[in-house]
Amino acid sequence: MMNERIKERRKAIGLTQQQVAASVGVSKATISLWENGTTQPKGENLHLLVKELKCSVEWLLYGQEKKSGTANAEFGGAMEPWSNHTPLGSDEVDVPFYTEVAFAAGAGAFASTENHGPKLRFSKSTLRRQGVEPQHAVCVKVIGTSMEPVLPNGSTVGIDLANTTVVDGKMYAINHDGMLRVKLVYRLPGNGLRLRSYNLEEYPDEMYSSDQSKSIQIVGRVFWYSVLL
Repeated sequence: MMNERIKERRKAIGLTQQQVAASVGVSKATISLWENGTTQPKGENLHLLVKELKCSVEWLLYGQEKKSGTANAEFGGAMEPWSNHTPLGSDEVDVPFYTEVAFAAGAGAFASTENHGPKLRFSKSTLRRQGVEPQHAVCVKVIGTSMEPVLPNGSTVGIDLANTTVVDGKMYAINHDGMLRVKLVYRLPGNGLRLRSYNLEEYPDEMYSSDQSKSIQIVGRVFWYSVLL
């Protein structure tokens, strides 16, 4: 159980509830609620907790992976409003933010119409760390609860449109019969695919054969994500 792993990991690295609470920015009582299973950390609190406990989100949620490892994508913290008229810094670039995503029919890519809407600013160093060229980066909003508690409804993800090669367990934006979805993707023998949600209790794994997978196109790898406060 997640609550047991929180307590186990905290004790294993020698931290008190008060120390964890101070680092995450919550009360000691909240840590107690997490450890007795009354409530669960979500969104930014979850990411701050795994950072303090030096473990992966996947291990804390499922107990199936190593306590430490490479994250699927870089967590960008809470979203901050930014005016398009604010000058960019020397180490910054702006990335298109699609509030409504349109796919070219069957092409598995964003519509080629120019984006005159909102943009998000990224540091060039963030993109370099993730191996992303600025011209291949876009941001979209995640709707629904299938990727909670990691990506609560309304979270924003950054997608590298140039990275469409599936690495098992990484997070991707996919075009599934014209619908944009964000999932953890795994390859299956015979060229099939398995799509996994973080919210496994409500959204079990989806298995697709080689033929069925033809309706699934990888749009790009999720390299960054942020949550709303």
